[in-house]
This record gives sequence, structure tokens and C-alpha cells, in this order.
Amino acid sequence: MSLILIFLSSGLFLGWSLGANDAANIFGTAVGTKMLRFRTAAIVGSVFVIIGAVLSGAGASHTLGKLGTVDAMAGSFTVAFAAAFTVFWMTRMKLPVSTSQAVVGAIIGWNMFAGRATDATALTKIVTTWVVCPVLAGIFSFSLFFLVKYLLKFSRMSIIRQDSYTRVALLLVGAFGAYSLGANNIANVMGVFISVSPFPDVTIAGLFSLSSVQLLFLLGGVAIAVGIFTYSKRVMMTVGNSIFKLSPVAAFIVVLASSLVLFLFASSELQVWLSSHNLPGWPLVPVSSSQAVVGAVLGIGLAKSGKNIDFKVIGRIGTGWIATPIAAGILSFIFLFIMQNLFMQPVFS
Repeated sequence: MSLILIFLSSGLFLGWSLGANDAANIFGTAVGTKMLRFRTAAIVGSVFVIIGAVLSGAGASHTLGKLGTVDAMAGSFTVAFAAAFTVFWMTRMKLPVSTSQAVVGAIIGWNMFAGRATDATALTKIVTTWVVCPVLAGIFSFSLFFLVKYLLKFSRMSIIRQDSYTRVALLLVGAFGAYSLGANNIANVMGVFISVSPFPDVTIAGLFSLSSVQLLFLLGGVAIAVGIFTYSKRVMMTVGNSIFKLSPVAAFIVVLASSLVLFLFASSELQVWLSSHNLPGWPLVPVSSSQAVVGAVLGIGLAKSGKNIDFKVIGRIGTGWIATPIAAGILSFIFLFIMQNLFMQPVFS
């Protein structure tokens, strides 16, 4: 059992890294504009990210599993560690990178090391979302900006009341965003361990049951929560203040737009509803909250004529997005070689 916990530790490290980097973006704009205290945001974010992971985390994990099924515990450990180390490294550089990209790069590194073919269809779906995610978030925030502006203009609300409502709205939409993040991105944290999960299904007090996968996701959700509390402030200010200076209302729009994108790519229930009504759907894949937030911030900036957008910061962030999957893939291959040849652990079966 102790060996299993050691192998799972890299998934927990990855969850911590996600909490420090991606999860911070859910409340980053609210904290950056001084509308919410960091402690309040961290508590609400932690609770709802765990709930989202346990209740709705299974949807996005299926597509990631098709990319490559890591079939040995030591291999899962190494893949997760390579992705986590990459995200941690980028976080140290204060770049809001994509945990999704890091995991995909690390899995491809395992495929290459193990001599397995990478599913081109699954990879195409995932890579396409890396473009669609920020673009869709930008479209949402651009549209929401003018809708909210119209509503505020005709509400004749006092500044004090508007400020109060905005704080409540930021808290509520942040909770929704944290839930969506847990539902969408827990596949990044524990997805590579699903096929080798050491946990049995359990029933708690005869009231409800948790599957083996849900127990994995619960563990990963707790790791994300720890990352939010301990290290998330470093990236918040880059997203909330550096790309484009956000007002509190704009911060609300950014969080809502990015949360909607995460929810769309994670909700299996919505997919079933669309399918039952003969409506087109989209792939359930883990997408990056960082990319969604950056796209939403850009959408707000463009809605305000784009004069104050810092394109140098965008260039740095874009470079990080390109480098992340490449670095994770290379590190995964190197770490797998070390694990197999130095520590004599089988990394594939």
C-alpha cells in the first residue's frame, strides 16, 4: 500500500500544481481587483473544485484515455510527475500555462517510449480545443460585456449597490467556475491512474457510494485545493492585471465566460440532452482554465477597443503554451528511461 501511495504522489503533485496555476484563474480576476479576499476565494474554490471533480469528473477523462492508456503504475507515476514538473516550472516563471497541454505532452512521451501508437483522432480533438477554448471564451466575454453594459445602463443602480451585487456575483460565478474546473480538469490530475486504480468501490454510511475512479478524483480534488491555498497568488496577478486592467464588472464577465467554456467541455449531461434533441455536440475533453481566462480577458480588451492590451505579456503566455507540451513530452521520455533503467520499475506492460 505504501508503494501505491508513493506512485500516486506524482498525481497529487500534479493536482497541487494545477491548483497553484490553473485553479487560481477562476478567482484571479476577482482577487486582483480587490473585490474578494484571497482567503474567501480559496475556501469557496476548494470546496467546489472537489465537488465538481467527484460528481462530474468522468466525462472529460474518456477522450484523454483514448490518447494513450498508461497500463503500469510506475508509468502513470512518471507521466504525472513529468506533467506536474513542467507546470511547476512554468508557474515559477509566472506563466499561466495549460495543465491539459502538459498531460497530453507527457502521455505522448509515454506512447513514444512504450512504442504505442498515439490515437490521431483523439489528439486532433484535443489540440483543436486548445485553439477553440480561448477563442470561444473571448467570444463569450465580448458578447457578455455589451449585454451587462446594457443591463447596467437601464437598471439605474447606485454605485454602492452595484458594488455589493458585483461582489456577490463574483463569489457565485467563482463557485460555478471552480465546480467546472474540477469537473473538467480532474482528468488531467488522475486520468493516467484510472486503468491502474488501487481503490475499491465503497459505500459510506449506507447513504451513498463512491466508485474507484471517484475516490481517485476525490484525492486529486483535495490536492488541487491545497495548491489553491498554498501557491496560487503568483499567477493571479499576471492574468488579472498584466494583460488588461480589469474593473470588477469586467472581472465578473471574465470568470463567467471562462467558466462556461470549462462547463461545456465537461458536462456529459448536457451532451446527452443535446444528443436526445438531435443537436450537435462537442468533444468532452479537459481544456485549460488558463487559456479560457486569457481568451476571456482578451475579449474584454477588444470590446473596449483593445488600446490597453499588453501584447508583450500575451506573447510570453503564448510561448509558454507552445513550450509546455513539448517540454512535458521530452521530460516524460527521459524520466521513463530513468525509472525503468535506474530504478528497475516496469513503466509499461
